[in-house]
Amino acid sequence: MKYTDVNASTIDRWVEEGWEWGVPIDGETYKRALRGEWDVLLTPTKPVPHEWFGELKGKKLLGLASGGGQQMPIFAALGAECTVFDYSEKQLESERAVAEREGYAIRIVRGDMTERLPFEDGEFDIVFHPVSNCYVKDVLHVWRECARVLKKGGVLLSGTDHFVNYLVDEAEERIVNRLPFDPLEHPEQMALLQKDDAGVQFSHTISEQIGGQLKAGFELTDIYEDTNGEGRLHELNVPTMLAMRSVRK
Repeated sequence: MKYTDVNASTIDRWVEEGWEWGVPIDGETYKRALRGEWDVLLTPTKPVPHEWFGELKGKKLLGLASGGGQQMPIFAALGAECTVFDYSEKQLESERAVAEREGYAIRIVRGDMTERLPFEDGEFDIVFHPVSNCYVKDVLHVWRECARVLKKGGVLLSGTDHFVNYLVDEAEERIVNRLPFDPLEHPEQMALLQKDDAGVQFSHTISEQIGGQLKAGFELTDIYEDTNGEGRLHELNVPTMLAMRSVRK
């Protein structure tokens, strides 16, 4: 079984267990978005600045690994033409359920972002990509595919975690792991993930996350940091996440 298949089945199980990032928005949240009252997250706690999006009405927007019925309904309410791409069946089921409940159209595509995305060159105005490339070994491939499917001048909004989370023990008190954290190369790291039912995850450097976007043909226009939203690192206000706004050159 491919590691991405392991991750898809793991996330399906998390969703069934009530995973925070798999709970779709309710009807009142959708109605508020129709009135222009909305926020979305790329990282655990800080809302994305509205000016990062610009005018959404009529824009073609791809939610990359963004299933779960949390962000796409908001963008649909704001008038975007939405496509959601995810490898988790349960996350896509939530998208379908919210769209049917609220009566809007959305294109729902199941696929693996470690492969070529099933979209045309320059198809989208915006790619919205919340924290998820920690489940992918080759981040540069993801950035290059984002650049390919975006129009020139298109916007990539991405949330990423970085290596700090992969250094520490479960209590987030001691540095215990070598970097890079790569369970495909280090069996002891795979054993840790399996013990915690955490799927197959990888640490990535700032060079991979920001430098990878630059190599793929993006210009970074804004950035902010965030915490995990819970745990000791969060309590100590240690940033472990990045949110970035980038434009395809």
